[in-house]
Amino acid sequence: MSDAAIIAETSATADELAGRPQIALLPSGHRRAEGGHPWIYSNEIVMDAAAKALAPGTLVTLRRADGRPFGVAMFNPHTLIAARLLDRDAQREIGKRFFARRIERALKLRERLYDKPYYRLVHAEADGLPGLVVDRFGAVLVIEANAAGMDRLLPVIIDALQGLLHPEAIVLRNDSPARSQEGLALETRVAAGAIAGAVPVEENGVMFAADVLAGQKTGWFFDQRDNRAFIAGLAAGARVLDLYCYSGGFSVAAACHGATAVLGIDRSEPALALAVEAARCNGVGECCVFRRGEVFAEAAALATAGERFDIVIADPPPFARSKREVPAALRGYRKLAKLAAQATAPSGFLFLASCSHNVAAADFAEAVRHGLADAGRVARILRSTGASPDHPVHPALPESAYLNALTLALD
Repeated sequence: MSDAAIIAETSATADELAGRPQIALLPSGHRRAEGGHPWIYSNEIVMDAAAKALAPGTLVTLRRADGRPFGVAMFNPHTLIAARLLDRDAQREIGKRFFARRIERALKLRERLYDKPYYRLVHAEADGLPGLVVDRFGAVLVIEANAAGMDRLLPVIIDALQGLLHPEAIVLRNDSPARSQEGLALETRVAAGAIAGAVPVEENGVMFAADVLAGQKTGWFFDQRDNRAFIAGLAAGARVLDLYCYSGGFSVAAACHGATAVLGIDRSEPALALAVEAARCNGVGECCVFRRGEVFAEAAALATAGERFDIVIADPPPFARSKREVPAALRGYRKLAKLAAQATAPSGFLFLASCSHNVAAADFAEAVRHGLADAGRVARILRSTGASPDHPVHPALPESAYLNALTLALD
């Protein structure tokens, strides 16, 4: 999209206070949000004909049952989460200035946390921008707009990002299943600039490559940064098995910190190609082997063959994308913990993670405990962690604490 086109579309989607639709809350419908929650559900709203007729993502003024203004929100009459609160000041204009201020606030925090421009810049509700994710890969920005309101406001958001950071390229990774729940189409496209192949990522002094156009999520998982650093710190002289290795985040970091042999397994050939390239670029290609395979079958075969590793890492994709999938997911985590423990050498380390926000931390830990018992292994939990601090957690939104990870020392 050209700068002229962005400016034209921005003016067409700008907030107009005078004509902003009014949405009434039911009696007590404001109380949960008044306590800090960023969402208002459809059963807390007067869902009359006028409300139902609004287009998904419309900016609205919310009013308490007594008529007093409550705030400005993005409204979707077709979803359970009907209103996503943007500001408690109902007179706040939602335009370029609003987004520039919120993004600048998020940027200042990341710049305090990291000395290189590789991080999650905006983490949705926790950064005051519900349904919006922005990952920064140096001069390249990748956006996920997972709410109808953010999708409608993308021209304004892009304009604000260009004004703050002057990126060489902006990619829209609008292919998350969450968009379907909002009634949005799935798409991936370059919204500004150009992309030629994978883009570089520097993390903890190690160089990687991210496929921002076709890789999982935005092409890289910044949330595991601190966990990768901790595991790498244990890797000197170790044999390492990385299950669900993706593009080599854990594997190559371990090799760069002195692992003698690393085996990474994943079923994605493009991701494995990036892992191989990362190992080569960092000078550890000779000690890293990456191969395509199904993790459960490969882990079972390794254990049966008597292969044992000093460090075993299992960082799978989400096992439960909905609450109804949680029982099956917990069985999966239990089995994965068993297989991974069987492949872990005596006095070795095991790292297991769940990125399914529907799976509670306690339930995940219990599934891991059962898996260890199934493997006949005794363990101690060294660390129970979540995502890195560029993925802050909204205090009133437990769903934003989606990552649970355990590092265990096995006897």
